[in-house]
Amino acid sequence: MRKLKLQVQLTLDGFIAGPNGEMDWMTFNWDEELKTYVAALTEPVDCLVLGRKLAEGFIPYWASVAADAANPEQAAGRKFTDTPKVVFSRTLAQTAWDNTVLAQGDLVAEITRLKEQPGQDLIAYGGATFVSALIQAGLIDEYHLFLNPAALGTGLPIFRELTAPQNFTLVNSTAFACGIVVLHYEPRRA
Repeated sequence: MRKLKLQVQLTLDGFIAGPNGEMDWMTFNWDEELKTYVAALTEPVDCLVLGRKLAEGFIPYWASVAADAANPEQAAGRKFTDTPKVVFSRTLAQTAWDNTVLAQGDLVAEITRLKEQPGQDLIAYGGATFVSALIQAGLIDEYHLFLNPAALGTGLPIFRELTAPQNFTLVNSTAFACGIVVLHYEPRRA
């Protein structure tokens, strides 16, 4: 069965965004070592799973990066553009994005169906609501939490909607020169 990985940026106090969705606290001056980490994380991925709100900026952004031969991030842009995408939405009737399909059914059923298909790993990107739903349903097999050197005091968490405690095993932690620490966890399954 395919694994679903989560790559998400968080503040030290556990928020994915400020109270109104602000993301100006994120560290974007990634060093080469962190870029290499992300390339290795996404290399065995052949499907991106996205929440609709994030997809609206993510897909066009990476498509423009992929098309810009002068952009040093062009290889990452190609990876994110060329990889098939599934966007979860209850509001869109169709997708305007290339290489993208919509999933409008039950989240657990849709993710389970994707995991059971042949292929490589899946990776999820999304906002607080989408990521929280994945976590609450126990769908994530690997957590890659990118802790940024910032604290907000208030904001949008991803673990607030838990109905029962979840326990994790730390697989690896890596500190990067840009100030981000990546914590790689796997859930402890009963």
